[in-house]
Formats: sequence, structure tokens, C-alpha cells
Amino acid sequence: MNKLKAAVVVACLALSQLGFAQEKKMPPVDPSPMDMAYYPVMFPYVCKVKGEPGTLVARTVFSRPQKKGRPIFGNLVEYGKVWRLGANEATEIEFFRPVTIGGKLIPKGRYTLYAIPTESKWTIILNKQTDIWGSYKYEPSLDIVRTDVPVGAADEELEAFSMVFEKAAYGANLLMGWDKTQVSLPIRWTETATVPAKKPVAKK
Repeated sequence: MNKLKAAVVVACLALSQLGFAQEKKMPPVDPSPMDMAYYPVMFPYVCKVKGEPGTLVARTVFSRPQKKGRPIFGNLVEYGKVWRLGANEATEIEFFRPVTIGGKLIPKGRYTLYAIPTESKWTIILNKQTDIWGSYKYEPSLDIVRTDVPVGAADEELEAFSMVFEKAAYGANLLMGWDKTQVSLPIRWTETATVPAKKPVAKK
């Protein structure tokens, strides 16, 4: 009888493992894949692999929805409404040093980026709440700063929503574009701010 019970237990375990293996299928590729942008641009490769000088300042994590022949702004992305700046999870940006956006000093840390697009400008929002899906639970009381940036035309039609940093005087710009639209968010800091102050030399 004991041998029979043991055989039943082994059979049950084998079946449960088989069921587990069958259920644990890998998910398909997301139609809006996640991507990252760094400043300095391509920081992990340029500075970590190639060994070029540079200090990590900012990193953004965003999803890249595709145009797929659809009209985007004013249609798929409605004017005048808070947008997650991509798809799926709301876009996040992390600063590894204090920066200035819209004239406001932003402490280093991780934040969510939203936008309110219109035909002529986007209102870019930096918000304290992170790990958010879409903009359904957007909480205005947690905004750090809001700043308006003008709408420009992209050099070419962008099939996927895109973000990239570019070097600028006293900092960088975060370029955001999709379809035929592009905007630029100025992010400023001074390199001298990272240099420790010299200790005064005692007079003899």
C-alpha cells in the first residue's frame, strides 16, 4: 500500500510540473516596446565600455508606440488631455544630480513625465508619483513643475514615438517626437556645480 501511495504522489507531482511548464509561456513582443535614453548619449557604451570621460546625468525609460498609418496628434493623442508620453507605463525620467527645468530646481531622483499636447505647444509635467500605468491615476497635487515648450516639425516622419537627449549650452535638451511633430525640453545645470568647493587655507 505504501508503494502505491508513493507512486500516486510521484505521478501527481509530475503532472503538476507539466501543467506549470505549459502555463508559463513567455509573453509575445509588446507592440509598443520599452526603450531608454541616456545623457550623456549612449552612456553605458560610450563611457563604460569605450572608457570616454563622462558622468551620468539623466536617463529616461519610455515605451514606443507605432504610428501604423494613423493620425496621431489631435486624434490618437487628444489635444488638451494629459498623455503618458508613450504607451503602457507612463514615461519616467531619473536625474543623477540636481537640474533646472522651467526655472525650477529639481533634486536628483526618479520622476514621471507627462505632457498635455496642443497644436502650438506641449505642457510638460514632472510628477513625483512613479510606477504608473498610463495617465489614469495622474495626481496633479504631486506635480513638481509644469513648463510649456513650443511645437516644431520633425525632420522626417517618425513611425515610432522617440526620445533622445542632445547637448546644449549649460545642460541638455530632451527631444521628443512622433509622426511629424517634435518638441524640445530644456534641462539645465552647470558643470562647475559638481566641483567641490576648496577648503580655505589657514593663515600662518
